[in-house]
Amino acid sequence: MTGKTFAEFFAGIGLVRLGLEMAGWKAVFANDIDQKKFEMYRDNFADAHGAYVVADVHHLQAAEVPSVTVATASFPCTDLSLAGYRKGLAGTQSGAFWGFARILDQMDGRRPPVVMIENVTGFLTSDGGRDFINAIACLNRLGYSCDAFLLDAVNFVAQSRPRLFVVGVHDVSVTWYRVQVLATRDPRLRSPRLTELMTARTGLRWTVLDIPPPPRREGCLVDIIETVPPDSNRWWSQDRVSYLLAQMSGRHRGVADVLMASPTERYATVYRRVRYGKSMAELRTDGVAGCLRTPRGGSSRQILLVAGMGAVRARFMTPREYARLMGAPQYTINVPDNQAYFGFGDAVCVPVIQWIGQRVLNPLVDGVGLGTGNLVATPG
Repeated sequence: MTGKTFAEFFAGIGLVRLGLEMAGWKAVFANDIDQKKFEMYRDNFADAHGAYVVADVHHLQAAEVPSVTVATASFPCTDLSLAGYRKGLAGTQSGAFWGFARILDQMDGRRPPVVMIENVTGFLTSDGGRDFINAIACLNRLGYSCDAFLLDAVNFVAQSRPRLFVVGVHDVSVTWYRVQVLATRDPRLRSPRLTELMTARTGLRWTVLDIPPPPRREGCLVDIIETVPPDSNRWWSQDRVSYLLAQMSGRHRGVADVLMASPTERYATVYRRVRYGKSMAELRTDGVAGCLRTPRGGSSRQILLVAGMGAVRARFMTPREYARLMGAPQYTINVPDNQAYFGFGDAVCVPVIQWIGQRVLNPLVDGVGLGTGNLVATPG
């Protein structure tokens, strides 16, 4: 092996790198098509100009990628969701997965011993599950036996951000699994749909890793709020706040009224969604922000509601608050707000990746994860 080195495909602003570095890994290569994301990456990593290639993955050549222990790929999720009309891996954006697979294929004898791909949980239902099955089959053909698990950022930070992870191990000779082992995994790591796909008689090769339960989150929304002066133009006008309240359903507006009547300031988040053909404002008061997304026409940004003592204020969350919700509180932000929102909205949560690095990848490359104690490999 080549030590704890990794190549990061669809690198974005580098949050996979931050997480894996915290787990003792070294980044030696990064690739993404987005120049603006590279600009954010460049402001945070001194070796960006030497390590980061801005290019379409379909045009990247395997010879440009150094030999590494792990290759990660957080390929675009757009076509796996309603935002992309569920075109799946046949779509122009999520189809970038095939560009990543092509590079692995062309690396041939230099293929990384381990690969890790990440995407939204909609990957499990895209094209009736066939996209997920086809991706696993592709990795199998390249010599990787796979495991798949779910992990939500809410276990680490005050943001609900469920994601699917697939870890493929190259040249594992024993690749069976026991269905009951999947059933005993921590419920936060699995779902009925994922278990159904992994236990279907599809001829796929699975190696079920010994993954411990994820931690329990300690902080909440109030811990990430940035101090914004009352006279800042970030705060909305009262007319705009009133319009936001009018977009709420009767139930949500009732909750907002309760918050306003509180003797102390209370914090909540609001996200606009289209319901029954019109834009609705949905209130969340459990101390957790909804999943951060890239802004589309300004409506996909998280809104912070501050209410109490008979008053209510509102504003969009700041880029710094986004960084904190992604587990990157010290991340350097020298770009306009919308550019930062796009960068963080497309990224991964840092402590999630750090945990995977420590609890999944490190045992694999240290030789523990490939021993009988950490692989579930029993026929039937």
